[in-house]
Amino acid sequence: MPAPDAPPRFEVRHALLATVRDERHAADGVLSHVSAAVLHGLSTWGLRLDRVHRTRDRRTGGRVGGGVHLHAAPLAPSEIVELEGVLLTSPGRTVADIARTAPLDAAVAAADSALRRHLVDPDELARAAHRCTGWPGAPQARRVVQLAEGGSASVGETRSRLAIERAGLPRPLLQWEVGGGGRVFEVDFGWPDLRTVGEFDGLSKYGRLLEPGQDPADVVVAEKLREDRIRDLGLRVVRWTWDELDAFDAVVERLQRAFAASPAGARWRR
Repeated sequence: MPAPDAPPRFEVRHALLATVRDERHAADGVLSHVSAAVLHGLSTWGLRLDRVHRTRDRRTGGRVGGGVHLHAAPLAPSEIVELEGVLLTSPGRTVADIARTAPLDAAVAAADSALRRHLVDPDELARAAHRCTGWPGAPQARRVVQLAEGGSASVGETRSRLAIERAGLPRPLLQWEVGGGGRVFEVDFGWPDLRTVGEFDGLSKYGRLLEPGQDPADVVVAEKLREDRIRDLGLRVVRWTWDELDAFDAVVERLQRAFAASPAGARWRR
């Protein structure tokens, strides 16, 4: 699956289609699922963007055709919002619908992005998942809400966090601040007791670090110097890339070796 650093033209096109078709299908409910996610600015990594999704407040009558996926499900007035003249499901309901119907990692990425952008809070997500009780996919929706964490700054960090959990590794702190000598560094993942730092290297991350007029090579050098300073604090640094997320075993081994090297890492020593 492609990295989330690709140009957003597919999302833009989908948002345009959703808006253009809104008037034509106004009687068929409100925009929902991935269509609402695009307009709310949520992560759509791993989600199909080839259809416009709408939901109407009915128990039956869903259908797919003509580039539109029409869902039939209970829809309360509080779950409908208006955005730039377009009616769509609220952020919480949108996350819950995606959580019921999408692959787990993609659904958690959408939930994380909603929390990160402060469009919802954990309690609102929990209520949205509870609202789906008895609906298809409701157990996964509850699981997604349990896994959601606004501290993940990107899809890559979300997927990394899920891979770490699946591997049975200790749960890390997110965006851990470490420092000394008047310098503070924020790292993606931290295991303070095990004196270990984890860093996900994604293109989007380096794009965020790039200042106007700065050469990408300068960012790489600055990141290397930053890592040296973190190591000077007595911390071990383990890095990984997008390509390693699908085959995480090698990263797990590197993390376990780093854990084993710490005074508190007896259980990781072989």
